[in-house]
Formats: sequence, structure tokens, C-alpha cells
Amino acid sequence: MPETSSRHPIRARSGAGTALALVALTALAVAGGPGVPRANPVDDQLRSLGDGADYTRSYAPLVRAVLPAVVNVKVERPVPAAGEGHPPRPEMEEFRRRFFDRDGPPMPERRGRPRGGLGSGFIIDESGRVVTNAHVVRDARSITVTTSDGEEYEATLVGLDEKTDLALLEIAGEGPFPFVRFADSSEVEVGDKVIAVGNPFGLGGSVTAGIVSAKGREVGAGPYDDFIQVDAPINRGNSGGPTFNLDGEVIGVNTLIFSPGGGNVGIAFAISANLAKEVIADLMDDGKVERGWLGVRIQPVDEDIAAALGLDEPRGALVSSVDEGSPAAAAGLRPGDVILEFDGTEITKLRDLTRAVAKAGPGRNAGMRVLRQGAEIEITALLGRMPDAEMAATEPERDEKAQPRLGLVLAPLDPEIRQRLGLEEERGAVVTRVLPDGPAADKGLRPGDVITAVGERAVEKPGDVAAAVKEAYTAGRKAVLLKVMRRGEARFVAVPLALS
Repeated sequence: MPETSSRHPIRARSGAGTALALVALTALAVAGGPGVPRANPVDDQLRSLGDGADYTRSYAPLVRAVLPAVVNVKVERPVPAAGEGHPPRPEMEEFRRRFFDRDGPPMPERRGRPRGGLGSGFIIDESGRVVTNAHVVRDARSITVTTSDGEEYEATLVGLDEKTDLALLEIAGEGPFPFVRFADSSEVEVGDKVIAVGNPFGLGGSVTAGIVSAKGREVGAGPYDDFIQVDAPINRGNSGGPTFNLDGEVIGVNTLIFSPGGGNVGIAFAISANLAKEVIADLMDDGKVERGWLGVRIQPVDEDIAAALGLDEPRGALVSSVDEGSPAAAAGLRPGDVILEFDGTEITKLRDLTRAVAKAGPGRNAGMRVLRQGAEIEITALLGRMPDAEMAATEPERDEKAQPRLGLVLAPLDPEIRQRLGLEEERGAVVTRVLPDGPAADKGLRPGDVITAVGERAVEKPGDVAAAVKEAYTAGRKAVLLKVMRRGEARFVAVPLALS
């Protein structure tokens, strides 16, 4: 490509640019082919500011530097015929409606008319690759990118990743384009100053400033949540744009705002740059993200579960079930195992394991340190490729609190009860009554639950539960670990034996 090759926009607008996405993401690398890379105008501008740039009075020099790489993303979607499409999960839509504002597809218009949508994005290399949110461009019939100088370009979708809400576009035009670079988001500190540039409510070129409010936020948006919380005002239309540090590097991709009333309340969330870099690199490779798959369901280890298992503190991920034919099953993982370390990563929270497994990728032999029956063992699993149903994390009931008594009435699992509950081969003791003031009630146990094991002891009849509880109390345990079947799903629940 010649040094002075021109761009070929759809249309060039005069006057102030109306493009702009949100905050800019940094580029992964300079894409210039062999030889000496071309100069990047953004780099030149930032270099001219020097290391000691003073932003106490104005961010204008920084904004001038990064603005050319921030874009507006406009999409058109076909209106599906009645019954077509993939309706969202109602519980996630309710979660989003009540608590967050994420620029999803607008409500359907009259049949036959295209639906439009607006978002933001930023250019990450000179060839014109653009990062934005997956929900901005999902199901798009056409995508138009508008730069800050008002030039419009057709763009194609390279790939998107629903689990992290990231997408990669490519501008259909010749470069070189100005671009920005990703920061190392692990170096971001709470209190750092940031700016966001974007297209809120279609008002392109809007700039807001604030600070980093928190790091490593988990908000229930997905299994790989790693959000940077900022207080810079971000609104609808900012989705997919970047948040910059004062060096002009992208520390995060704006994707959510906390919005119980529909407007900005000073709480916004950006996907961390380090997570974005991993995903975008995979999308560049072949347009998709391949993650490792272990094949287990896991739940957190709280204080009661830790006490029941003899752990000194809550840590690790408790395996509640193992998928048949999965890498976990082949490796010998069992329900009740606690994964303390995976492939060299200490597991303190559930997301530590989900991220480590995903990052390791398929085809890798991953070593695990596992707690089983009070002893630590080493297990190696050959990871598979994650299917559509990813490794699930079973969260505990929200009202879990330690109480001094068990508070359960049990009955044998006879054929009549087995038929009524729709059970086949399960053995155990069925819960017929939960005392309202007992610890089992506070742990969320319900009539109809079937207790199939207490700790490592299988349960055939109610007397097995009573014996195991007595044994745990005699051994000085503060809680017992129950394996409970509910509607065909197995999970572990730690019920306190005394006040903790």
C-alpha cells in the first residue's frame, strides 16, 4: 500500500465531525507490513504533549490527539417476521431493564422497515479495524462507521463474542487510518483520571471526564466479568467507545451504565483493556473466540462450606456436578472436589476458574490442585473446546446466613414420592418440611428437595442424614455439607450445626 494512499469514504461531510464512539481503545499493534511502520498521527500528537502534560486546566490537547481514532457506529437491522429471531432470556432482560442501560436493538418497527441503532467504537490499527460492543452490531444488515472529520465508510463484521460483548469491524476503505492503543489495565489505579469520547444520544464528539471508581467489578453480565467502574458521564450511544487514561491509551471499552431511572447517575462500566486485548486478538485470527472447556458446574466456597470441608478460609471452587463425557469426567474430578489451583492460577473466586479454563484454550493439558476428603491431590485434564453451554457457576441463594440448627423433617424416597417428583434412579431422603426458624430454611432448602449425600457419605434413608450430622457434631464440625437434588440439578449446601 503506497505511503500516501487515500481513503474512499461513502460520503465526506464538511464542518465539524459528527462521528465519535465512546472512549477509545488502544491498538494491539501497528499494522504496517514489512519495513518501517508508518507514522500514526495519534502517536505523534501524544508524543508532542510529553510526559509532563498538565491537565489541571484542560483536557483539550489530549482530546485533540485521540479524537481522530474515535468513531460513530450506525447499524441497520432487518425486522424479523413473526416468530423469527432469538428472544432474549426474560430474567436477563429484566435484570438489564431494572439496573443497567445497554444499547441493545430498538423495539421492532412496522414489518418490512429496517431498524436502526447507534453506538461508538475506535480504530485500533492503520488498516481500519474498529472495536465496538457486540450488542451494537449484532444482527446488523449494514454497518456504517463515521470518523471525527465527518467521513462515512461501510464496515464489515470480522467477528463478535457474545460472552464478553466485544466485536471487531473492518472499514471498507484504504488507509492509513489514525488509531489508538490499549493500555495495560492491570496498572490502572482507583482514583486515576480518565476521559470518555463518544456519541451519547447521537450527539457525536461528546467528551466527558471523571475518575476510576473501582476495578474488577462483577455485575452478573457474564462469566468473564472484569469491569472498570468509572464516574465519567456515559449514556446511551456511548456503548463500544473507549475510556482513556491521561496517556491517551484505552483502559476499557464502555458497555454498561447503572441506570435505575433511565439516565446517567455516575456509575458506568468498561470492559478492561487486558480482557479486550485477548478477545480482539482471537477475533483477528479467525473471527471467533475459542475457549477451553472443563465440563463442571461449580459454586462458591463460603464460610460455612469452608468450615464443613475443614478449609482455613473460603477459597477455591466447589464442584457440584460433572458433565458426562467431559474432560473433567475423564480426568477423574468428582462432585464435592474443591479446585484450589488451575494451571498455575490460585482459585479464590469462581471467576478465577472460569477465566483460567477459558484462557487455557482447547487441547491443553492443565494441572489442578484439588481438595478431596480433606487431602490435596493433583489432577491433570485435557481441555476440550467450549460448547454453546459453557461451564456454569451455580450461585448460592441470596439469603444464606448461618443459624444454629438444621431444621429439617425428612422422609424415605419411596416409589410414590419418586414418581411425584419425577425422579428415576436417585437415592436419598426427601425433605417434607423445613422449619421456618431453622438454618436449613435460611439456606434455601425446600420441601421436595432430595438429600443424596452428607459430606462423603451417600444417603439411602433419613437415618443416614441423622447419623452423618451426629458424626460431624462429634468431630467438632460447625456445619455439614449436603448434596441436594432439585429439579434434576445437583448442588451443595452447607448447613450450620451451631452458631459460627
